[in-house]
Amino acid sequence: MMSNNLSYFDYAATTPVDQRVLDTMLPFFRENFGNPSSIHQYGQHAEGAVENARASIAHYLNCRPGEVIFTSGGTESDNLALRGVAFGMRQQRGSNHILIPPAEHHAVLRTAHHLAKYHSFDLEYLPVNEYGLTTANDVAERLRPTTAIVSVMYANNEIGTINPIAEIGAVCRNNGIPFHTDAVQAAAYLPVDCQSLNVDLLSLGSHKFYGPKGMGVLYVRKGVPFIPQQTGGSQEMGLRAGTSNLPYIAGFARAFELAHIERELRTEIVRPLRDRLIGRILEEIPQSQLTGHPHLRLPNHASFVFEGVNGNDLLMHLDLAGFACSSGSACKTGNPEPSEVLTTIGLSRDWALGSLRLTLGSESNLAQVDQLLECLPHIIQGLR
Repeated sequence: MMSNNLSYFDYAATTPVDQRVLDTMLPFFRENFGNPSSIHQYGQHAEGAVENARASIAHYLNCRPGEVIFTSGGTESDNLALRGVAFGMRQQRGSNHILIPPAEHHAVLRTAHHLAKYHSFDLEYLPVNEYGLTTANDVAERLRPTTAIVSVMYANNEIGTINPIAEIGAVCRNNGIPFHTDAVQAAAYLPVDCQSLNVDLLSLGSHKFYGPKGMGVLYVRKGVPFIPQQTGGSQEMGLRAGTSNLPYIAGFARAFELAHIERELRTEIVRPLRDRLIGRILEEIPQSQLTGHPHLRLPNHASFVFEGVNGNDLLMHLDLAGFACSSGSACKTGNPEPSEVLTTIGLSRDWALGSLRLTLGSESNLAQVDQLLECLPHIIQGLR
């Protein structure tokens, strides 16, 4: 059981399920438990619930219901997007070139590596600046007639930087190249209108906006060359086989609806707290640096590096002091190497090893922020 005194600063990792979302999900575990693929009334009722959820999600994505594919989460959505289109474009056009920044989430980065290593795709990295940002010009300069897919994340999970997705999407659209964005981290606070963003594929994961873990969506624009990667039944318009996870689909739809309706209110709560964290930490802790863009960043996201501090040790001391935080390094695996994102944006090893990510959410408040701000300088001084 978690201590009531523990303050949670890791909403970028996951969020608690909203009670309204849970209330929506519960009837589908027992009362309305049918398989949507069954013909009888139980199945028909379940199928109706799935399609109602699909229509609701499509409304907020500004797309057609048939372009919404349910998956097991953001990771599968990213995998399915890259693999499905890469193989589809190779089959249809002979395209073999994949273009991504090196600061992507591992669900994109390692999928692209796998396609290059085992399926002989030509993987090229887009440049990123010191904020981890990729521009439309960067993409335009590197597109080829043989480019199969471009993938650029909407907002970076580790450093919070927001990329100019609509501009990048316009470049790809004008050149007839499919464009995917990993919007998993962005969807809680940024608009995800697929038409305005000029995207052909967009990945979402519900546990980033107070929905259940293990549930995702992939938007696939109609007409994009696409080969299914999970075969079996004909669920999801034949693009992703597997029995529909009805309770989680209903939960995703409700969480996504609430994220859209309450976006401005949620932003108004977290942004001042984020700004307080950034201002005070940079002012009060020597040899500290903000990572990510100073303004084009998620409203709930503050991330830093501290010279001469081990991020794993910092997290342990913060946890003991009552603060659940995250680091850019692979702390859970005990990996002593710095984050790839931080080295990509040009930080030296001594700086990159001392990373800290503080992300805010529904239960965050000023008292928690001030308690952390009082404690953090002493912990860092002690570690140094």
